[in-house]
Order: sequence, then structure tokens, then C-alpha cells
Amino acid sequence: MTRKETMTHKVDFSTIAWESPMPGVRHKVKVVGTKKLRLVEYSAEMEPHWCSVGHMGQILSGTFEITFDNGTELFEAGDGVIIPDGEDHRHMAKALTDTVQALFVEEA
Repeated sequence: MTRKETMTHKVDFSTIAWESPMPGVRHKVKVVGTKKLRLVEYSAEMEPHWCSVGHMGQILSGTFEITFDNGTELFEAGDGVIIPDGEDHRHMAKALTDTVQALFVEEA
């Protein structure tokens, strides 16, 4: 890095376009090295599906119901989320409010 370059540690999500990986879900992604920061918005229109990808982050707004093989948990704004990778931790999420926003740190 030269003296004229400035390093920023801030992620300005307002400058990142929304992408939709599936109906009822949209996200903004910032990748740095082997990590990615995802701002995700789930809507009540998201189709139920099993996911075995791990997630670590926080629910920013809304209410989420996440079903696991051993039961269902309710996640609300302010709650942290830690779901390990793998089929043993597969989960199915459902937005109980019009939208749910979450921020996740994941492997890129």
C-alpha cells in the first residue's frame, strides 16, 4: 500500500447491490480473504428448505423460527446465532415477520 492509498475497515453496505440467491432471500456480501460478511434479508415468501451451511452472526430485525432435527428455536432482534456446518446441524428457517435481517460472518 502506498502513502496515497487509504485503508478502510468500514463496510458501507449502502454501496453494495442486493443480490437474490433464491426467492424470498436477498443479501449484500463483502469478501475479504477467506471470510465474508453478509447482510441478509429474509422475507415470509422464502420457500422452506433444509440448509447445512454454518452461520454465525446476529439477528438485526424481525423474528425467525429455526427448526433443527431436535427441535425449534425462536430468534429475535438482538439474538446471536451460532449454527455449525454439516448435516448434523441442518436447519430450516421461517420468517415470522414480513422480513428478518441478519448479519453473518462466514467462510468465503
